[in-house]
Amino acid sequence: MSLPFIADKDFNTIDFTTTTLEKAEYDNCTFINCNFDSCYLSAFSFLECNFIDCNLSLVKINEAIFKDTAFINCKMIGFPVTEINPFLLSLSFKNCNLQLANFVNITLKQTKFEACNFNQTDFSNANLSASNFKDCSFLNAIFNATNLEKCDFTSAKNIALIPENNKLSGAKFSKLNLEGLLLHHKLIISE
Repeated sequence: MSLPFIADKDFNTIDFTTTTLEKAEYDNCTFINCNFDSCYLSAFSFLECNFIDCNLSLVKINEAIFKDTAFINCKMIGFPVTEINPFLLSLSFKNCNLQLANFVNITLKQTKFEACNFNQTDFSNANLSASNFKDCSFLNAIFNATNLEKCDFTSAKNIALIPENNKLSGAKFSKLNLEGLLLHHKLIISE
């Protein structure tokens, strides 16, 4: 069964916790200041869509399709990226709160993340190679068997990971965030 097709439409200041969003394929749509908190978006399709100033915390997105979709200034606490259908998956994030998000086993190569909060987010077994994490915070984030090759962490904050447990070839770090690569060794680093 194919989904209805909705294109080039703007959705402004809608609370989808009280008004149901039609299950459809959304193409080139913009969602501005909308509330999706704990909503079911499973098997929806979002192609070339923008979510701006939206609350997408704890959404259910099992097998949803996101292609060339941007999230800007969004609250996305507990966002289950791992549930997204990997077919055509391409996302970008700017100034988003992705605390407690789940990126386990996901492949998101060459993704742009800017000024995002990834505190307590799980990136285990993810492939984020060649992604850029400009001005992002990673306090208590989990990296285990994560492919971070050629990633740019030069302006990242609070990053702590065990290099031996992750793929880091060609990854970029600044002198300021190198301490987080040595924490597990319990070294005392002075300036």
